[in-house]
Amino acid sequence: MEESTRLGYCIVAGSFVTFQFFFSAVSPQLSLALSRRYCGLTAVKKCEWNSRCVSTLHALIVGLFCVYILLFDGAINANPIWGDPYLVKLNVAITCGYLLYDLLLLLRYWKMLGDSLFVCHHLVALYAYGYVLSRGVLPYFANFRLLSELSTPFVNLRWFFDTVGQPRSSWFVLANGLAMTVVFFLVRIAVIPSYYARVLAWHGTPEYARLGLAVQVAWIMPSLALEVLNLVWMYKIIRGFYRAFCRSQERKAACSHGD
Repeated sequence: MEESTRLGYCIVAGSFVTFQFFFSAVSPQLSLALSRRYCGLTAVKKCEWNSRCVSTLHALIVGLFCVYILLFDGAINANPIWGDPYLVKLNVAITCGYLLYDLLLLLRYWKMLGDSLFVCHHLVALYAYGYVLSRGVLPYFANFRLLSELSTPFVNLRWFFDTVGQPRSSWFVLANGLAMTVVFFLVRIAVIPSYYARVLAWHGTPEYARLGLAVQVAWIMPSLALEVLNLVWMYKIIRGFYRAFCRSQERKAACSHGD
């Protein structure tokens, strides 16, 4: 086993333990210090609150690391299928540890957080990323997929606003909604053409053939399924922001009329 692969598996274990500790010990204490509303939440809401704190932390770490790799790792940009995967393995290992933590959390609190779609998503992601960790293949494409995590903090912030009772028509909720819509579009939708242009550019090459059918399927099929989900989510986000904006304008008009 290569040293980078061995290190990757160690990071998976460390990531799993770290996120579990953050969920159980750090998030509750931090949330109590930052929000008085946290104390009054139900057990179900507290569980989801802590879970979203962890997902936000994971998204920031992995998303920013992903941007750094895409900008400065010349090896994977030169050969996206077989380029030096060292940094990508580290990033993917952090994500795999998070996915394992989140799977355990979903199973442990199934009645509160259980979602079969998320379980399927995590299992497929672990299957695909397993090839990156074990064989070091597709580093560019694996890392490129992690760009989508940059939209997660905005999605979670919207949930936090709803949970503490912040009106959706307030200006900072609308500002977050606009930021969430723009960032979601940029990192999940706008990148689709460039991603598949790169896929087609390397399709049929000797490097592509070396992957074997199992890796090719684990790469292409989940990618296509993810695009469908992203388009559906994009539609829902735009519709939700439009409705919130319209309500805000109606409220302003009503207040103006009342004056």
